[in-house]
Parts: sequence; C-alpha cells; structure tokens
Amino acid sequence: MRKYLFIMASFLFFIGTVFAMGGVSKQDAPVNAVPARVASGNRVVAYYFHGNFRCPTCHKLEQYSKEAIEANFKNELASEKLEFRVINTDERGNGHFVNDYQLYTKSLVISLVKGGKEVKSKNLAKIWDYVGNKQKFFDYVTEEIRNYLKES
Repeated sequence: MRKYLFIMASFLFFIGTVFAMGGVSKQDAPVNAVPARVASGNRVVAYYFHGNFRCPTCHKLEQYSKEAIEANFKNELASEKLEFRVINTDERGNGHFVNDYQLYTKSLVISLVKGGKEVKSKNLAKIWDYVGNKQKFFDYVTEEIRNYLKES
C-alpha cells in the first residue's frame, strides 16, 4: 500500500510540475511578431541566425553584422525602417526559420517586408568569405542592405 501511495504521489507531483511549467516562456513567444505600428508598413529586417554551438568565427559574424548595421544605418534603425534581430534556431519556436530560409549554417539574411508581408529575402552568404576582412564585410553588408532599403 505504501508503495502504491508513493507512486501515486510521485505521479501527481510530476503532473503538477509539468502543468506549472507549461506557461508560455519568453523563448516560446513568436519570434517574428512585430509591433503593430510597423506590422503593416514597409521595412527591411536583417536576421543573424545561429544555433547553440558557436565558435569564435560565428561570434565574429554576429559582431560584425551588428556593428556594420549600427554604424551605417542609425536613422533607419531609429525610424524602424530597418530592424536587426539575432535568432537562435535551436530554441523552441525558431526551427521554422531553417526551412523558411533554407539555412544550413550561421547566416545573415535580409528580408524586404511590404504591407506587413515578406516579399523577398536574401542570404548574405559572402559574409563567410569576408569575415577575415572587416572592411570588405562592412562594405558588403552595407551595400546589400542599402539596395533592399531602396525598395522599401
């Protein structure tokens, strides 16, 4: 009888714990949700995608991407015509990005959004070629984003 009560108590504790943890956490919130004020507008979104494992080069890709965007697009970031997002594709709810953008490694993807809908995107794959040359990296990222901003 004691064994039965112990098993039953353990089971109820387990179920209670599962339900208590079942609320929506910050990482479960939709990553691609945007503020209502820009949801229907035109903008460019620059996504840096990574997974849980990150080598020094992967960190440098993110750092350079962020620096290039913040240095060259202050006004566009402030006016929300450009948005920079860092997304871990290994986190719950973010796996769809791998299929959406055909990702196979850490990537910087720019997305043109018009009327609240993505109309085109581009994976800036040459960031891997230019990670050893900060100026070429910055020039490449800046030019690609400028071209997308012209269309927004």
